[in-house]
Amino acid sequence: MSAIAIKYNEKIVDLQTTEELGLNGQEIELDNSPEALEVLRHSTAHLMAQAIKSLYPDTEFYVGPVVKEGFYYDFKTDAEIGEADLKKIEKQMLSFAKKKFPIERYVIPKEEARKKFADDHLKQAVFDMIPDEDVSIYKQGEFEDLCRGPHLPNIGLIRYFKLTKISGAYLGGDSKNEMLTRIYGIAFATKDALKAHMDMLREAEKRDHRKLGNEMKLFTFREEVGAGFPIWLPAGGRLRARLELLLFKAHRKRGYEPVRGPEMLRSDLWMTSGHYQNYGENMYFTKIDDIEFGVKPMNCVGHIKVYEDELHSYRDLPIKYFEYGVVHRHEMTGALHGLFRVREFTQDDAHIFCRADQIEEQIIEVVDFVDKIMTTFEFDYKMMISTRPDKAVGSDEVWEISIDALKSAMDKYDLPYEIDEGGGAFYGPKIDIKITDAIGREWQCGTIQLDFNLPERFKLEYNGESNDKIQPVMIHRAILGSFERFIGILTEHYAGEFPMFIAPTQVAIVPVAESHKEYAKLLSDKLIDINADSEIYAKNDSLNKRIRTAEKTRVSMIVVIGDEEIEKKTVAIRDRRTREQYNMSEEDFLQLIQTKLNEVNF
Repeated sequence: MSAIAIKYNEKIVDLQTTEELGLNGQEIELDNSPEALEVLRHSTAHLMAQAIKSLYPDTEFYVGPVVKEGFYYDFKTDAEIGEADLKKIEKQMLSFAKKKFPIERYVIPKEEARKKFADDHLKQAVFDMIPDEDVSIYKQGEFEDLCRGPHLPNIGLIRYFKLTKISGAYLGGDSKNEMLTRIYGIAFATKDALKAHMDMLREAEKRDHRKLGNEMKLFTFREEVGAGFPIWLPAGGRLRARLELLLFKAHRKRGYEPVRGPEMLRSDLWMTSGHYQNYGENMYFTKIDDIEFGVKPMNCVGHIKVYEDELHSYRDLPIKYFEYGVVHRHEMTGALHGLFRVREFTQDDAHIFCRADQIEEQIIEVVDFVDKIMTTFEFDYKMMISTRPDKAVGSDEVWEISIDALKSAMDKYDLPYEIDEGGGAFYGPKIDIKITDAIGREWQCGTIQLDFNLPERFKLEYNGESNDKIQPVMIHRAILGSFERFIGILTEHYAGEFPMFIAPTQVAIVPVAESHKEYAKLLSDKLIDINADSEIYAKNDSLNKRIRTAEKTRVSMIVVIGDEEIEKKTVAIRDRRTREQYNMSEEDFLQLIQTKLNEVNF
């Protein structure tokens, strides 16, 4: 199979650009590798735009990037386009693909390109974002668009694709701007890969945490409250509390101390930390007594203030603080998505202050903590070391020392990792934890960040063995990432069928008649005593309807109580997971539940 692009200095370059610049590199063939799919999907996005333009000639196009989910294009047209029109667009795409138009690239001055697209106000908005004096344009048949590439040699290579959804999107992701139409799609090099992906999407739709969260009454969003601010309902509150309690015990066993910082701090502290200059666009600010305060987007500054509260000796280190810290970040409205992307969330945040010679052991201890949690929830995971981003604080030397320290810790214990160039936090490199769920999707969760910069900026110190003042190293660490996002992932991973140890409700109790309610309440109280939650289904409905209602909550065990159960002090159990029905003494039942809850130990 002939090449479709070239990989040169870690960058993918299409064949036309390669010929123009005389580059030599690794050939990329048309397969399902990440590099090949990036080129294929980019060209499929243009094929989609070509089809849309031919069907709706007044269309103006904004941008059409490749994203993790495949690709999309943002555009505006006077025509009303809905889900039903996606098939028509696909058909037109196939028609063009059969013509095998070559994809041709040419470069012209930006001002000339502005005149060429003078009637397209969206393209003018794109030009405003481009600093280059010259721009590249890609042409296929009669369609052409401003683009950096890379692209396939011709559109005839595009065969296996699917348009997946249509939605609205604000221009540039800003809710103050006009609303555009966005169509998402996916493309693969083979028919089997496309089929497998579409099967996964259908399964993902069934597992959508927003749908299940509504059905199971875990959380809700209300327009009058504000976009991106989840409201936790009783069942969701119980689920969160169980997760928080398990993690609290796990942290205490590992020597972490619980602390709590304020949710707002004076802006001069955020200036010292560098958040104001490097992260300010994602923060909320307010004034109190004419003094500006920043609502915290992270918990690190509060924990630094805890560290500063007393003098420390080298013998005291490592010092570990943890907090379920509520943070606020200004996310674009168009980026909000259920619990996955919100404006208020709670981090399972921790900071470790240690000596330089303790870095390796602390990193490995955190990685072990990660492994305990992820294997408990049946996630596969991988780790990536993310290096210095374009926007960063600190010297190159400090960054190099930090990155080498992370690599050394991982290499020493033969822990596999990949490199994510430029993916670090602005104050230091990090290890990102990426998990794979039950249907093969990858999620970014926790992070371990090594930081020499904030201790230097806040002039943190401890007394060394010779009573000299030494700067500690700071390790930022969140394993779940945030409770909101992690619970959303768990909901989809388990399709709502949570393991008993974190389920919102361990037992549904269904009394057959009014006379059985008292025993139901006594049993519920005994369950609370062993840290198990239950719900009593005693509404004025038929017995079968109440059982069906309980089943819809995906509770693992349903207990039915009638005359015989009260007389013999037993329970009639319906186990939804094993599809079994059996009777058990009350004492054995309570012991069974307690055993299941105690099986997990992070």
